[in-house]
Amino acid sequence: MPHDVISTCPVCSSELAVTRLHCRSCGTTLEGDFSVGRFGRLNRDQLVLLESFLRSRGNLRDMERELGISYPTVRSRVEALVRALGFGPRADADDVDEVTADPGVAGRGREEILSALARHEISAEEAATAIRALGRTAR
Repeated sequence: MPHDVISTCPVCSSELAVTRLHCRSCGTTLEGDFSVGRFGRLNRDQLVLLESFLRSRGNLRDMERELGISYPTVRSRVEALVRALGFGPRADADDVDEVTADPGVAGRGREEILSALARHEISAEEAATAIRALGRTAR
């Protein structure tokens, strides 16, 4: 049974290059300097996150439930995954906070936010962010 390809040198941590490819079906062998590609450079945890993202069709709430981690943690890990794949931050990343990115929190009043927190629909971090945002929009 074939093993997963490693993409990082176990000695110096530099990126490894694939130098030989072989077809088991016809026996063709190619030699050269090949990249493992952007997905090949992901570690196992990043691949698990990517698979969850695809299974959930990008729904971070579904990922939160599937992975058993908080919404802010899912968001930060997805953001780190995006950077690991070589995509820079979005142009509007500084303008977007968790409240506007999460329609389940956006537009709620203080009492609604606290009720959602009490029902464990949102995390304490999300509630704090939403309440702080209320203060910003009230000005």
